[in-house]
Amino acid sequence: MAIEHEVETTGLVGWIDRRFPMTSTWKKHVSEYYAPKNFNFWYFFGSLALLVLVNQIVTGIFLTMNYKPDATLAFSSVEYIMREVPWGWLIRYMHSTGASMFFVVVYLHMFRGLMYGSYRKPRELVWIFGCAIFLSLMAEAFFGYLLPWGQMSFWGAQVIVNLFSAIPFIGPDLSLWIRGDYVVSDVTLNRFFAFHVIAIPLVLIGLVVAHLVALHEVGSNNPDGIEIKAKKDPDGIPLDGIPFHPYYSVHDFMGVSVFLIIFAAIIFFAPEMGGYFLEANNFIPANPLQTPQEIAPVWYFTAFYAMLRATTDPFKIVLMIIVALLGLFALVRARGKWKLGLPVLAVLVVLAMAFTESKFWGVVVMGSAVISLFFLPWLDRSPVKSIRYRPFFHKVFYGIFVLAFLTLGFLGTKPPSPASTLIAQVCALIYFAFFLGMPVWTRLGTFKQPPERVRFKPH
Repeated sequence: MAIEHEVETTGLVGWIDRRFPMTSTWKKHVSEYYAPKNFNFWYFFGSLALLVLVNQIVTGIFLTMNYKPDATLAFSSVEYIMREVPWGWLIRYMHSTGASMFFVVVYLHMFRGLMYGSYRKPRELVWIFGCAIFLSLMAEAFFGYLLPWGQMSFWGAQVIVNLFSAIPFIGPDLSLWIRGDYVVSDVTLNRFFAFHVIAIPLVLIGLVVAHLVALHEVGSNNPDGIEIKAKKDPDGIPLDGIPFHPYYSVHDFMGVSVFLIIFAAIIFFAPEMGGYFLEANNFIPANPLQTPQEIAPVWYFTAFYAMLRATTDPFKIVLMIIVALLGLFALVRARGKWKLGLPVLAVLVVLAMAFTESKFWGVVVMGSAVISLFFLPWLDRSPVKSIRYRPFFHKVFYGIFVLAFLTLGFLGTKPPSPASTLIAQVCALIYFAFFLGMPVWTRLGTFKQPPERVRFKPH
């Protein structure tokens, strides 16, 4: 028997319910949305991501009240906000720190999904919407990074936009179209402001809504990877589920409290975080005639930036060999059948790599590192979802993958050297091997049998 959502029929609430599904929506998505009873601390980060999104929107609105999207006034308007606007320094630091904390929370949220198989059937769309949110968040951060019009903002935008010029045939025109000028100028600042303040936030909010609707349609995953909807009582309530409100709303309040303490500590005592959240060069007005000694993106982009820098001519040859071997492997697996799509694609890619510069393939590698995440639901062939019931060597592979990603992130903050480039190349190969090898290694080993019901330990 399905759960019926009772609706108020009297008073103000009843008047609204007869015209708008307020009570039924509240019950469906909050008070009568049954979540698994074994959530652990890894499940704080979804609600924290929503909290930081609200913080970014609210503080961004207040910042735009005094910000001037003009190349001659942008930097001084930020200084005006910091020095003259009442509590302007706090709003600016909440926004800048919030940007970094947004990525901290989202990275941990995605890692939890990776550990517990939250991308597996029937949650493929939930994962895809989440990856699209991550991609939109990267675009939002990139467009917003130019707005302070400091040295690192200006030259970082110049370097990143110039990367598009490496695309064969359309590259130069594409980079010119993005900038709106031959160099980063007032035109670029205005269009980046429009994207950062209006276009991308609308897309981001739409994707967040789609992400939550898709999640509530199929139900939340849990650390055991068990579908709680499979076992229900006669009233249609999952036996291993509890209402999100008040249980998890109170549960998340604890996570929010700890997060806000950390957030406030950073804002009041270390808003620059040693140059990782706010670089020293960005407190200097943009100067088109003076290039900073070292141009590097903010920390949350550095892992992908390290892959871009690691794609040298020798590394391109290594990639050509790997692509050729993958094409040969696909040809062998075809076993004489006319399944030549992948082998032909591999040949075309190798030929393209031979006649194009490594700069372009650095952009391809950097983009592929993000796009690979979208295919996780179909790459993972493990018979179980959660890492709890996988073989030990699976956990080792996950650990190596995380270590390689963190190493890339660290190397991206440092000036390039022969040793660091070599390490970055090895870590980039590990990163892609993790995804490309998934259809094979996720099937191997002896798996533990997941329990029929979720395992709950009160804490």
